[in-house]
Amino acid sequence: MKKIKISLLAQVVIAIAAGVLFGQFLPKELARVFVTFNSLFGNFLTFAIPLIIVGLVTPAIGELGKGAGRLLLLTAVIAYGSTLFSGFFTYFSGEAVFPHILPAHTELSTLDNPEDLLLKPYFTVAMPPLMEVMTSLLLSFCVGLGLSVIKGTVLRTGITDFRDIVVLLIEAVIIPLLPLHIFGIFLNMTVSGQVTEIIALFLKVVLVIFVLHVLLLLIQFTVAGAVSKRNPLELLRTMLPAYATALGTQSSAATIPVTLAQSQKNEVRPGIATFVIPLCATIHLSGSTMKITACAMAIMMMSGMPVTFAEFGGFIMMLGITMVAAPGVPGGAIMAALGLLQSMLGFNETLQALMIALYIAMDSFGTACNVTGDGAIAVVVDRLAGKSGN
Repeated sequence: MKKIKISLLAQVVIAIAAGVLFGQFLPKELARVFVTFNSLFGNFLTFAIPLIIVGLVTPAIGELGKGAGRLLLLTAVIAYGSTLFSGFFTYFSGEAVFPHILPAHTELSTLDNPEDLLLKPYFTVAMPPLMEVMTSLLLSFCVGLGLSVIKGTVLRTGITDFRDIVVLLIEAVIIPLLPLHIFGIFLNMTVSGQVTEIIALFLKVVLVIFVLHVLLLLIQFTVAGAVSKRNPLELLRTMLPAYATALGTQSSAATIPVTLAQSQKNEVRPGIATFVIPLCATIHLSGSTMKITACAMAIMMMSGMPVTFAEFGGFIMMLGITMVAAPGVPGGAIMAALGLLQSMLGFNETLQALMIALYIAMDSFGTACNVTGDGAIAVVVDRLAGKSGN
């Protein structure tokens, strides 16, 4: 019989629903078993975050140095600029909208301190990370930049193998266990009597982010239309097959063939398109940046945590770099961002789990925004690169 494959989004939705349902009648003694699992998984995630950063960011930065000179620099600068714009556009939009729809100091504020939770694990196991998150980021930048310059192959091969191990860890261990972790979080919240208002607030956040990502695409293609002197809505309409494909695959990498074909239909020269589209599938994650920024702001506001421009400005700039390392698997971007959420915004294990659940609930839309925006960047690069890219 053919094995039925359930998407990560469906698993998360089932986990949330099951957590709310079982929380109505499950004995606290049994519920604490799942709380104990959450404690162990959360500690393991804390241990794994520096490894994920080193394993993903280092080779990503190192491989950027092997590109095609001017064209690589042009594409990377535009992609990073688009990602930064997405983050700051989301921040200012969230500042204007969220205070009116997300009351501060909701029941979620009790989740900021695990000791305030009603249910506690039966036992905990300390799993200290090998290094601090900022140490792992600095190490990744230093080694990655070095690899982009030197001609050596030994360290490059070792880092590539380590990246494969980290991706396997994410795909085979962390991602499969995430639904169970999220189930335990919502089970605990239900038993604690907190879940109803939180889910209602989450739905408001999802709606706001959907509207913002449509606006972001309109802005990106307006810029592309202005640069290329073409109708932006026609450019965007041509990219819709890539948008629809990404909704189903939840992967920028898996959508590359469609994105490439539609970009060429937008009259992007083949030599430019075949370079820009695969590269942007890795380094341009404006939709993912939007989701992470908005979700982080919403959770902090609901937790009663201060949200300041100084704090989020640095977070968004670092997030833009970290997104380069996001693996091409569903939920990969949020896994790469966990270290920044922990070190720069002060997210504990429970808030990280809520962040993952809220992010994955919109994973398809973020990926679709990413790949569709790649088409806009291809149009801009094709125009700016002139005839030299042909």
